[in-house]
Amino acid sequence: MAIYAIGDVQGCDAELGELLTQLKFSPDRDHAWFVGDLVNRGPDSLKVLRRVRALGAAATVVLGNHDLHLLAVAEGAAEQRRGDTLNQVLEASDCEALLDWLVQRPLMHHDASLGLALVHAGLVPEWDIATAMACAREMEGALRRQPRALFAALYGDQPDRWDPALEGVERLRFITNCFTRLRCLDHDGRLALKAKQSAKKCAAAGLVPWFAAKNARWRGTQVIFGHWSTLGYLRNAEVIALDTGCVWGGSLSGLRVDTPRENPVQVHCATTGLRTSPRTE
Repeated sequence: MAIYAIGDVQGCDAELGELLTQLKFSPDRDHAWFVGDLVNRGPDSLKVLRRVRALGAAATVVLGNHDLHLLAVAEGAAEQRRGDTLNQVLEASDCEALLDWLVQRPLMHHDASLGLALVHAGLVPEWDIATAMACAREMEGALRRQPRALFAALYGDQPDRWDPALEGVERLRFITNCFTRLRCLDHDGRLALKAKQSAKKCAAAGLVPWFAAKNARWRGTQVIFGHWSTLGYLRNAEVIALDTGCVWGGSLSGLRVDTPRENPVQVHCATTGLRTSPRTE
């Protein structure tokens, strides 16, 4: 059995199919971990959802910001934005089944035996792995109980600093922003959610990548994430970054993560009218 982590697909189904072929992926033998953002901006979000859902127990998917956006639009709690490509999903005969499946996906996956965690965006330094997992489960439960009411209050950048005493929707908003939007922190540890540039430009602006924060309590577990296409592929002892900008004409990356010495497999992605600039949100 092999475990492969796969970067942000964002509706690029042809590339996902080619990547799985190149990985020689077999769902009766292997497992695929998806870093979130299965949908949106690319041309085939419906095909991607159907393909990944059909993998059954062979696929682990964490929710990304675009996945949550799809759910919010479907609930009538958000409007589609310029550049969204969600109509095929929303108009599909199996839309309800696909969204019911999607809303059951977690915000974080942890494999203690491998010392690996999977999230879409990032973790704050105050969280150890147990706290992060508890926060993820808290938000997941709220999302499944009352999605429309939650989405109606979920959008926003505040609060921007973790406090265990946070309550209600402010607590859930902070948790969601960490798991699905975070890239950089300021030097006080506050979420710098408007920062969407490269790590180098973040540093020039006096910010630090979330995974470079000092005294982070989650360290000791290697965290696999996506969301940051201008960062690209990065692998060190602490993190693996896998968003290599497929939807913007970059590549879709897959990496075997149950062995320590593998190199990523990358499929070049076509540039279409939907993929004209390296946007990151």
